[in-house]
Amino acid sequence: MLLLVVIMVLPFAWMLSTSLKAQEYILQTPPELIPNPVTLESYTGLAERIDLGRTFFNSMFVAVVGTIGQIIVAAMAAFAFARMQWRGRNTVFLLYLVTMMIPSVVLVIPQFILVRSLGWINSYMALIVPPLFSAFGTFLLRQSFLGLPKDFEEAAFVDGANYFTIFWRIILPLSQPALATLAVFSFMGLWNAYLWPLFVARRDVVMTLPVALATLQASPRALTEWNMVMAGAVVTVLPILLIYMLAQRWFVSGIISGGIKG
Repeated sequence: MLLLVVIMVLPFAWMLSTSLKAQEYILQTPPELIPNPVTLESYTGLAERIDLGRTFFNSMFVAVVGTIGQIIVAAMAAFAFARMQWRGRNTVFLLYLVTMMIPSVVLVIPQFILVRSLGWINSYMALIVPPLFSAFGTFLLRQSFLGLPKDFEEAAFVDGANYFTIFWRIILPLSQPALATLAVFSFMGLWNAYLWPLFVARRDVVMTLPVALATLQASPRALTEWNMVMAGAVVTVLPILLIYMLAQRWFVSGIISGGIKG
């Protein structure tokens, strides 16, 4: 286990080390894990090369709003598939799952045409609305909802509650592990998204952090400044680590419960 931990942590340690080195020390032989001297010039250079504050805000706004929206949409769909009886429910759910087999790259062109026809190019709507509908999120929450006892639901019906009340005040509070799991996955997907934002958000005012960092790979001298690239990678990784640390307990229990419920 210790060996596995070292193997997994070493790339992150090297990324952090490279971001704290000056350009002339990056490719030295033999390589040094501990930078000497330590410098923050790669971070200051990154802030000067790209509008770091704006791109960070764009990525954070899209990730947070998109995650909340995806959880709401997936939870409502999962509730309809798991707790409500209606004709053709299983067939529709099967068709819904089939969409998970379609590569996301195939959907880029039709989604781009649709977004363009709506006039959403270079806007937050183009970055947030298409990812709201997640078959994986619906499947994950449906499995969690199916594992909840129906006694609470039946008692609520007797007391005069409707489906929305049951969904909001009973199902969601009892499904916090699954919701936290979906929140982590959704945030990671939206935060790290590159291909779709590259198509629909090319202006600086809505450009996300991964797209902005990709411009560092081709400098005017055709020489990649790896310390600056690694500084950008550190900035990108930190919010994901923070989100995972905050939701770690719920995330693990949600993965376990989602795997054992039929």
